[in-house]
Amino acid sequence: MFESEFLVSVPINSPFKMAANTKHDGIHIRIMTEKDYEEIKELIFEDYFTGVPLCLPKSKFTTETKELLDGVHRHMVAQDTCLVAIDEVNNGRLVAFALAGAQFPEDLEKQRNELDRIQPELAVLLRFLHGLECQAGIFKRYGVTKLIYSCFTYVNPEMRGRRLGVRLAEAVMELGRSKGFPLMTACCVSFYSARQKEALGMECILSQSYADYKDDQGQEIFTPPAPHKEVRILAIRLINKEE
Repeated sequence: MFESEFLVSVPINSPFKMAANTKHDGIHIRIMTEKDYEEIKELIFEDYFTGVPLCLPKSKFTTETKELLDGVHRHMVAQDTCLVAIDEVNNGRLVAFALAGAQFPEDLEKQRNELDRIQPELAVLLRFLHGLECQAGIFKRYGVTKLIYSCFTYVNPEMRGRRLGVRLAEAVMELGRSKGFPLMTACCVSFYSARQKEALGMECILSQSYADYKDDQGQEIFTPPAPHKEVRILAIRLINKEE
């Protein structure tokens, strides 16, 4: 998920019409534009990442790391695979978003090499997650050559409790089907995000307890607060045959 070059080969002009349930209670879900991304890019580091279990405080991100992640996010946006939720009742305010992008079998090796460019404090986490994704063997397990990867979802704290995260996840699935992706996957480090996606039918194909992941001295490497006890790799079939 942190290799910028692999997010380029999916056609972005595939026809896609959002379902009726993406416009409800004054909230309209639509595909993210470059202008939308400019509005949220700083929010990603200032709010989203700081609230994710295992992640770094915003003051700890180096300029190089932020630039690298920003490049990855922009490639996903360019594919028309990212979504925003707009509050039409309050002057079209952007209140939630989901970043997602294409992934192919060869990308795992590309991502491993890219980790050398990430600052050490964050690379420890990303190598842990990358190792789990390799262990899961998703492409071989499901017999696919491409998938849509749900990178992360953010909902403004003022708008939480209105199922926006659920609606965004459902919309990403719908979008993935429309673009011919046979599978959607996610790597959930949060108890809440995993629970939400499992409720939508995603299958947990691999999990790793944080308490059981230790360094050479037997010390736990990650100690997130309760109820975040494990990371889960999740997947769901979107279509039975690749197009």
